Amino acid sequence: MSCHRENKAEVIGENNPLLAVYETPYEVPPFNEIENHHFKPAVMEAIQLQQNEIEAITLNSTKPTFANTIEALENSGNLLKRITTLFYNLNSANTNDTLQAIAQEIAPELSKNNDNIYLNEKLFNKVKTIWDNQIELKLSAEETKLLESKYKAFKRNGAALNNEDKDRLRKINEELSVLSLKFGDNVLAENNNFELVVENKAQLAGLPEEIVTAAAEEAEARGKKGKWVFTLHNSSVMPFLQYAKDRELRKKIWTAYQRRGNNGDKFDNRSNVVQLANLRMEKAKLLGYKNHAAYILEERMAKTPENVYKLLDEIWQPALKKAKQEEADIKKMMVAEGINDNVQPYDWRYYTEKIRKQRYDLDEQELKPYFSLDNVREGIFTVTKKLYGLQYKQLSNVPVYHKDVTAWEVTDEAGMLMGILYMDFYPRASKKGGAWMTSYRKEKMEGSKRVAPIISIVCNFSKPTGNNPALLTFDETLTFFHEFGHALHGLLSNVKYESLSGTSVYTDFVELPSQIMENWAAEPEVLKMYAKHYKTGEVIPDELIEKLQKASTFDQGFATVEYLAASYLDLDYHTLTEPLTQNVVPFEEASMKKLGLPNAIIPRYRSTYFNHIFNGGYSAGYYSYIWSGVLDTDAFEAFKSTSLFDEQTARSFRINILERGGTADPMILYKQFRGAEPSIEPLLRKRGLDGKKVTVQKPQTEETSL
Repeated sequence: MSCHRENKAEVIGENNPLLAVYETPYEVPPFNEIENHHFKPAVMEAIQLQQNEIEAITLNSTKPTFANTIEALENSGNLLKRITTLFYNLNSANTNDTLQAIAQEIAPELSKNNDNIYLNEKLFNKVKTIWDNQIELKLSAEETKLLESKYKAFKRNGAALNNEDKDRLRKINEELSVLSLKFGDNVLAENNNFELVVENKAQLAGLPEEIVTAAAEEAEARGKKGKWVFTLHNSSVMPFLQYAKDRELRKKIWTAYQRRGNNGDKFDNRSNVVQLANLRMEKAKLLGYKNHAAYILEERMAKTPENVYKLLDEIWQPALKKAKQEEADIKKMMVAEGINDNVQPYDWRYYTEKIRKQRYDLDEQELKPYFSLDNVREGIFTVTKKLYGLQYKQLSNVPVYHKDVTAWEVTDEAGMLMGILYMDFYPRASKKGGAWMTSYRKEKMEGSKRVAPIISIVCNFSKPTGNNPALLTFDETLTFFHEFGHALHGLLSNVKYESLSGTSVYTDFVELPSQIMENWAAEPEVLKMYAKHYKTGEVIPDELIEKLQKASTFDQGFATVEYLAASYLDLDYHTLTEPLTQNVVPFEEASMKKLGLPNAIIPRYRSTYFNHIFNGGYSAGYYSYIWSGVLDTDAFEAFKSTSLFDEQTARSFRINILERGGTADPMILYKQFRGAEPSIEPLLRKRGLDGKKVTVQKPQTEETSL
């Protein structure tokens, strides 16, 4: 055993490693010792411990102080946070039926525990006493921000409601916690349940050999040797849509992809969407807001739904104009091939790839040999070393939660530990789709000691096939850079309080560190550092770099329109002021018709598999990527105007953005780095769109009292 017991750590006849001090290297979770049945008793034990800690604060008869109230509240529930963080990370990255069942069981208990804290009148009165007397306390800037965060949390979680409304809020919160999990489980099940089985190799015409090999390996793993299996995981379905000549098969897999959660079976999400939207609306109104979006956006840079709609509208028309031009180009090529049908969604990627090759002589398969996963990783290491002096050492002495996961020690140029980084790249049935960064432990200070964070990057890249390493598309390369930017936000955090550290910032600011990292990936100077042929070691030739740059704005009409459509859909659900009574399908159709979305394009996420907003913390916030896109393109110009690795600019970005977490208003932090508010022009230029010069809506930098 690598753990020893803390008090109250006995669980019916056995030791529970979740309740013990981790005696592993760097105190990482002892994944090799943790079993499914450990979680629920550990969660219940930790809930009771936090309630005891809360009771100690409320029963303290001495005068409320920042230390005995705000800091005590901040430090309560540390064990519960550690356990639930680990649990939900595993439930996303390496789940099973038992974990999913436990998640459903503990969700109401965790919701109840949260409500017991924020609806505790005695506790709120103590917090309010500190809030009302903060001037005389002479708090530091970070202490003031922590106080503001705690006070607002009570107000926004119903502390001022009457008892009847508090009871209703408890019920709503419990229902939301369970429905959200159910939604995500259904999407995962839909991803895993579908398979396109191909028995005739002639039907695979157009597909690159590595994709065919991967499909054969998938078929063999499923007991279908001699056949080919394609799934709804992005690394399988997207190349199929991009290259498969067989239009009927493209239609078949596309139909399954866009009908996830909408098949009238036990995994159907339509009623879950309605319930989630309506309960969120009811909760917002109960708390005094017009709708859920108004409630959420009060604590975002955007501040109001109107500001978000304004930004989306300014980008929509130029993006739609370009998307229609792209559709006309596809239609022309289809007609030339004797297909007189309208452009369908399952045609777009196939003909876009052909047009890209024709127009720019750029074949993505020609690029992939230069983007092996290992080379891209080393490229990211090189970039972050040149920017921030970071060093990486792979670890073999720490437990991991799956054999595909690697662990790394991250230090600065002086050898100081910045944190531990897990990386988990390949798709599997136990992992949800997409890519994300998360943490197992956030950075904070304990006295004068910095507690180093434990960060994880989780992706779904194409696996190695045959004797070839994992080869990434350029989009996957950008995704790796993107998630590493999030990781830097967690690793380089340098604040006192955990709840303000790292990515604990507004969601329309949290994408700045991730999206700015993508810019380095495509720079010629950087490409020559890492884009090397996996067989020969040859550096990517200038000719390919030039093609890549010329094609950089290609298909950006489609990419921007499908993203914006999903952003509008998110807002339309969450600006409802009356309960949604209709089926979500006609609601979505009406939302898209209002925009004038072409039939050849659907929202990037349809309602029934829109995990970001119904199971991922981005409700009324999916716009954040484009908002942060304004920030990141503007911010990258600070580097471009000097040099890609300008020491002073990198230091300023690190000090003012990456290290500061949520310790100050995001626009203040941005202006400290950039010297001015951002303009939308760099974003429009980068995407090859036309538009007038505007600036992001100025947020309030001084919060009014609640």
